[in-house]
Amino acid sequence: QVQLVESGGGLVQPGGSLRLSCAASGFTFNRYIMSWYRQAPGKERELVAKMAHTGGSTNYADSVKGRFTISRDNDKNTVYLQMNSLKPEDTAVYYCNALDVINTKRDYWGQGTQVTVSS
Repeated sequence: QVQLVESGGGLVQPGGSLRLSCAASGFTFNRYIMSWYRQAPGKERELVAKMAHTGGSTNYADSVKGRFTISRDNDKNTVYLQMNSLKPEDTAVYYCNALDVINTKRDYWGQGTQVTVSS
């Protein structure tokens, strides 16, 4: 059974930090591109950051470059998103996504974790 379980969300003041985790199970983790998406109320889901299955290349949305860092531990089947210098506009539900590099029609989503940036 495939599972992606996000954790680490919560309420933080502007300028603060949070670290999201996504624990994966039920599939071959090191064969999947791992990404973080987010969806704010009334907005479409958007890509925040992605990391290659090898842990090499990364991509970030312009709005988070220099503030967020994606990383993965293929031994622990976990992907992380370190979020620093948080802004109110970062408020959203954050979702973990796994995309098979061999069969790109196969992808999985987590249930999401709420991040709220407010004073």
